[in-house]
Amino acid sequence: MGSKAEATRRRIIDAAYELFYRKGFARVGVDAVAAQAGVTKRTLYAHFDSKDRLLAAMLETHHGLALERIRRWSERLSGDAGAMVKALFAELARWATKPRWSAAGFTRLVMELADLPGHPARAIARRHKAAIESWLADELAHRRVADAALRARQVMLLLEGCQTLMLIHGDKRYAEAAAQAAKRLVAR
Repeated sequence: MGSKAEATRRRIIDAAYELFYRKGFARVGVDAVAAQAGVTKRTLYAHFDSKDRLLAAMLETHHGLALERIRRWSERLSGDAGAMVKALFAELARWATKPRWSAAGFTRLVMELADLPGHPARAIARRHKAAIESWLADELAHRRVADAALRARQVMLLLEGCQTLMLIHGDKRYAEAAAQAAKRLVAR
């Protein structure tokens, strides 16, 4: 694919990300994505043969970007496991103060697709969450936390639940409560 075609494809993916994240997959049509990307619907379909394929490509792209952001963020971490999880939830609380924050896009999109277990986006989201859990397990193991894989799974539950409750209640104090619980988990 030439650089112009790649740039067009990326514009479509970025437009889809912004719209799907802000409004949800089901509420956004391909007409809106094409308009946001500044392309015709025909051009959109030349790159993606369906809205589902567009969603899968968008998630695949943003999976890589999110993991890169997490990697860069984690390079600045120092301290023991308690300090690490405190920083993790503090970062989540900061993220939640951004305008139009609506929690983890991967989680929200999969919830929209709950009745479609074979949808390709669900497989990508599953791989994304597994990669984050694996990163977390590695970070905890590096900090000598016993049963690091189990603790990472427990912290993931706190992360997902915290985001959901912050979204429902609009109260970022859930991040502080989750951080306290996570610190107790990793101190065991």
